[in-house]
Amino acid sequence: MRIGLDIDNVITDLDKTILEEFIKLDKLKKNKGIINPYARHITKGMFDITDEEVHEFYANNMEKLAKYLEPRKGAKYYMDKLLEDGHELYLISHRVYPDYKNPKETTIQWLKDNSINYTKLILSKTTDKSPECIKYNIDIMFDDVVSNCLKLRDKGIAVCLMETRYNKIYRKDLPMVKGWSELYDKIKDMSEKKKVILDTDMYNEVDDYFALTYLMSSLDRFDVEAITIAPFLKSGYANTSTIEEGIEKSYDVTLKILDMINMSKYKLKVYKGATSYTSDSMESNDAVSKIIDIALNNDKTTIIAIGAITNVALAIKKEPKIIDKIEVVWLGGNSPILKQNQEFNFRQDINAVKIVFESKVKLTIIPCRGVASNLVTTTYELEHYLNKSTIGRYLCENFKNLKKHYYKTELEEYGSSKVLWDISAVAYLINKDWFVTEKVSCPNVLSNGCYEMTTNNHEVTFVIDLFRNKIFNDYFIKMQKYNNK
Repeated sequence: MRIGLDIDNVITDLDKTILEEFIKLDKLKKNKGIINPYARHITKGMFDITDEEVHEFYANNMEKLAKYLEPRKGAKYYMDKLLEDGHELYLISHRVYPDYKNPKETTIQWLKDNSINYTKLILSKTTDKSPECIKYNIDIMFDDVVSNCLKLRDKGIAVCLMETRYNKIYRKDLPMVKGWSELYDKIKDMSEKKKVILDTDMYNEVDDYFALTYLMSSLDRFDVEAITIAPFLKSGYANTSTIEEGIEKSYDVTLKILDMINMSKYKLKVYKGATSYTSDSMESNDAVSKIIDIALNNDKTTIIAIGAITNVALAIKKEPKIIDKIEVVWLGGNSPILKQNQEFNFRQDINAVKIVFESKVKLTIIPCRGVASNLVTTTYELEHYLNKSTIGRYLCENFKNLKKHYYKTELEEYGSSKVLWDISAVAYLINKDWFVTEKVSCPNVLSNGCYEMTTNNHEVTFVIDLFRNKIFNDYFIKMQKYNNK
């Protein structure tokens, strides 16, 4: 990966030095001390110092101070580890005149004096570092200034705040790391391929089609170990008279889509799952056996579950040893705020939900209503971005057919939209920064489909919000690889 790093307060501990210097400056000029310890910044209201005095201080002292700044704790160690891991480190800093008379020479000398290794040093002319990030194809930029990160995010560049005393309460839903250990872990998580299993009721609805193509167009991030077919029983659109019929139709559609995107080799990794829910039977099946086999033979496997969670529950019941070796990301239920879970994936097999929740497996829940429901789109948007490929036209046609089932006349369809729920679970594993999450004590799952919130159970993660445009932007860009095919 190409990693962008601001210098001051990311690599250096500038904030510590500036605080020490302003305490000295205050004693010389006014001797009032800190008048507002909760000020947004040292130079913005913490001391009784004017803007003119601040500018004068920086112009007269910054270059001298920069020579003696301390590196942030762990900066050199983890920068060396990142370079050893094969990443490239681009130091992108807005160090300019008049604060610095010789910004490049001063910076290079400090890096040399502190044995800081890096790939390239870039001094940006403005606080907007997006031209440099775009030019050098930076995968993610770490900065300490909220406004800088927002500018980058608006240009579609992945960003992350390095926490400082002054920015943690002004993050504006930006991802944040508290130090270099967390920064390293974040890069490791972003760069390592995840071994995944997609557990899907494919024929149930068209959003599964989109989730599968999203997953298979993201193989730079995933090793797809298996695609397992989850049970469903439904009337109306995608009508099935038995669960067995739903399993067969889901299996066939999955194979068809893999053919259409030239992923036929993955057809051997598709396994049929449970033909009854956990309350009716605990019999094994190909999907459950494969989940157990994959989990036991890997250090960590993530199951992306976008249907009834029956197969996962059966695997956990049959072989509890997999609990410590899997992570489950499940699209199901609704926001706990809504107090009820009359949602398709949840209500089909409430017993399976109980089994998974109570198992203490590492679990992330993406609620449907209140969270994934933000992933709305229209026929017009999909056709605009997807109609240049065979698979894109197939997706659009199925999307339109589903809408025609609900909207009997053209007039009813005007202005209508549809949620592509299932792409949320894939997107969550591609970039967790597109999601806002909260760890809570695992709720009790009641037989009537409600959550009973608790305070002392094991922790689970609930997604509470997502950035719709980031997800669709990533999906549409990736689907361009199939254009004219």
